[in-house]
Amino acid sequence: MGPPQPANHVWVILGLGFAGIFLITAKLKKKKTAINKANFGAFINSLQLLPPPPPPPPKAPLPLSPLTFALSDLFEIDGHVATFGHPEWARTHEAASQTCPVVSALVEGGATCIGTTVVDELAFGVSGENKHYGTPTNPALPARVPGGSSSGAAVAVAANLVDFALGVDTVGGVRVPAGFCSILGFRPSHGAVSHVGTIPVSKSLDAIGWFARDPNILRLVGHILMQVPYIFQRNPRQVIIADDCFQQLNVPLDRSSQLVVKSAEKLFGRQVLKQISLEDYLSSSVPTLKELSSLKTNGELKVSSLKSLANVLQFLQRHEFRLVHEEWINAVKPDLHPAVSADLYEKFELSDVEVEHFKSIRNEMRAAIRSLLKNEGILVIPTGVDPPPKLGGKEILSKDYLSRAFSLLSIASISGCCQVTIPLGFYEKSPVSVSLIARHGNDCFLLDTLQTMYSTLQEQVDIAAKSKSPRNVVSREESAEIAKEKGNQAYKDKQWQKAIGFYSEAIKLSSNNATYYSNRAQAYLELGSYHQAEADCSKAIDLDKKNVKAYFRRGRAREMLGYYTEAIDGQIFHSV
Repeated sequence: MGPPQPANHVWVILGLGFAGIFLITAKLKKKKTAINKANFGAFINSLQLLPPPPPPPPKAPLPLSPLTFALSDLFEIDGHVATFGHPEWARTHEAASQTCPVVSALVEGGATCIGTTVVDELAFGVSGENKHYGTPTNPALPARVPGGSSSGAAVAVAANLVDFALGVDTVGGVRVPAGFCSILGFRPSHGAVSHVGTIPVSKSLDAIGWFARDPNILRLVGHILMQVPYIFQRNPRQVIIADDCFQQLNVPLDRSSQLVVKSAEKLFGRQVLKQISLEDYLSSSVPTLKELSSLKTNGELKVSSLKSLANVLQFLQRHEFRLVHEEWINAVKPDLHPAVSADLYEKFELSDVEVEHFKSIRNEMRAAIRSLLKNEGILVIPTGVDPPPKLGGKEILSKDYLSRAFSLLSIASISGCCQVTIPLGFYEKSPVSVSLIARHGNDCFLLDTLQTMYSTLQEQVDIAAKSKSPRNVVSREESAEIAKEKGNQAYKDKQWQKAIGFYSEAIKLSSNNATYYSNRAQAYLELGSYHQAEADCSKAIDLDKKNVKAYFRRGRAREMLGYYTEAIDGQIFHSV
């Protein structure tokens, strides 16, 4: 039985005790510029989908109350036109006549939806950059891309603007931004969550995924969306480390895979651990992939099985996207990012034989992962090989970069298995994450395993970070100054939100520097965020009683807020 279908009409009901989903307003207010500046550029539209009234005691409260969430802007919302990451899509499509079932299920479960978020153009990229609606600011690393395609949803969670958010993961659309933004991201088994009411990207690869900071919330949302009862938790019988995949990383093993190893040993015992070469395993277990890998191209040596799998993923995504959207692309000719344009405008055809080969690989991959993991096994891989690229950098466009990324992302996308991304802190200023994979259909087992392991994993992260602390004291201060200078430059360029991101990074690295708070306050003043400016100035003054600029800026903020008596304090100090 699928999630309940929503009503066809929007009811605007205030103060009435009827069950159902209520929209606080019939028209969704479009405050793109203001929303983006105030909220790390994560949101496209604000809206409110309100849950039904809570049941009276002694009945249990609604399971998702009082959580808030956001949606990537490719879910149907009654009366709303999804942008699909491009204004031309919004211009050429009508508003939805009903709300997507998965969204309805979450709202009926007690959660409140507060807005729709930015995605890559046509949800096709992995960088998270969008020149039409702006690139959301990565709270974990403001000078780097947030990752895509569900960039805004990840940023909304990472910036603590919502408790969880929905996205679509085709070739990494949830897993990549979760890793880049240092939060949890879950891609369910293909077909485990209904796709009804979403704009398709690649039907055989699409999976509706979600982000959270708390593993309990991630698990709770999963049970609501997959409509499965809570059962006795099972511990993994095997935790399999893909050694060859971790060897590609620039991050030491004691800051990545060994954290999982130590956590598993502590929780389940050393006997559950196993190391394998995933490349060798796939070569022997996926015969059609091995056949494809053995082919020579222009006299070059055969490519690895994982790189061949990455090629299959890209071909399938492009092929299935075109089957659905090519007519619209040819008619509208939308202005696209170079990476997306290269994929969608170049001549490209797959023969029926090639399509059948790819289907065979998909079936064989699912069987291979099932055989490897059985009912209660976990495969551990890096989420990605490279750190987040710089904003506007060309690295994200390179074939080598995409091949490395898709080599890992293709495992779950092609096999249809479930995968969870787990943040493991930072190494040399870049976020580190690992991913756990379970066989197709074992979603609840994977979410339970995450919940069991998460605290122990974070303990191991703290231990690893402290072991490097003497070397990092100076580097944190230097990094904070670099972030401040980047903020100053962004401020000069009148990029207020970007400046706030850099100053926030500086504060995170060195929280006792009054200048960082005072500078961020000035950027908040430019945005009209007077409460935040006043709070930052007060913090700066607490840290440095002689910070004249902080007094002056606080006075201005209080004046704009109407606190005229309090504002005089700042003005008098400045005049003295």
